[in-house]
Amino acid sequence: MRKSQEVMLASRPYAYAALDFLANLSKIEEAKMPELLKKREIKKIALIVIASDKGLAGSFNSNIFRNFESYLKENNIDAENPKYSFIAFGQKANNYLERKGIKVENAFLKLGDFVGPQETKPLADFLTQGYLERRWDKVLVFSQHFRSALKQDVLFRQILPVEYEILKDTIRELVPETGRFSEFRGDTANSTPPSRQRAGHLSLTEGKKQFDIIDYIFEPAPEIVLEKLAAHLVEMQIYHLILEANASEHAARRMAMKNASDNAEELAEKLTLQFNKSRQAAITREIIEIVAGAEAAK
Repeated sequence: MRKSQEVMLASRPYAYAALDFLANLSKIEEAKMPELLKKREIKKIALIVIASDKGLAGSFNSNIFRNFESYLKENNIDAENPKYSFIAFGQKANNYLERKGIKVENAFLKLGDFVGPQETKPLADFLTQGYLERRWDKVLVFSQHFRSALKQDVLFRQILPVEYEILKDTIRELVPETGRFSEFRGDTANSTPPSRQRAGHLSLTEGKKQFDIIDYIFEPAPEIVLEKLAAHLVEMQIYHLILEANASEHAARRMAMKNASDNAEELAEKLTLQFNKSRQAAITREIIEIVAGAEAAK
């Protein structure tokens, strides 16, 4: 859990730089924007369910599945409608969708406890390619958001098309709200470190966009550079979501195992007390029988 949090925090400088660049790119001409940054009519939607590969994690997986089912019900979504594609990340997510009779477009399984960028890249490439080929016009994800070691919430977020506000929320939530590492939340919510205070830097102060437009010179061509950048932004979002889910899984499993150990100890104490009472009752009964037998012999 701690290692997952440390990896999230270590990726923040790159995330800040990417968001800074995107803030400026949002003002460029529509014709120069890559396809991943353009909004279009929503005809097809891809839904990703991110769960764990292993069990014994308490309510970690069931909370995600419950919110996923609520979303389908509230929006009257028929799983057999070709408008919707379903993607599983994690063995438990794949098993759940198959058990519900939902066709899985693709499944990404067994990526390990400590996920690296190279392990989430296949999912990012698959989503990006599907969006460019218009197999879906919008990508939504269901996963767990790590708030603290004791609290994790189900996260519902749009991945594609790439939008500035969504990326800003993703980066802000890299820092846990309470517990270890929460002290880093101040410079995310309030101000910018001195090393990052420069022209064009975006302050993540809630409700404010403070940046100056920079006139970039693109080499070799704007279209090529922006296309590569947009793909990296998608990878960054997915990587951070997986890291949050990973940290949440470890936290949930730790709490579940702690509760199981506490319950086992409590049960052992109760059983020991019950055993001692039964043993004492048996000894008392035997003594009474011996005394009664001695009295009868007289």
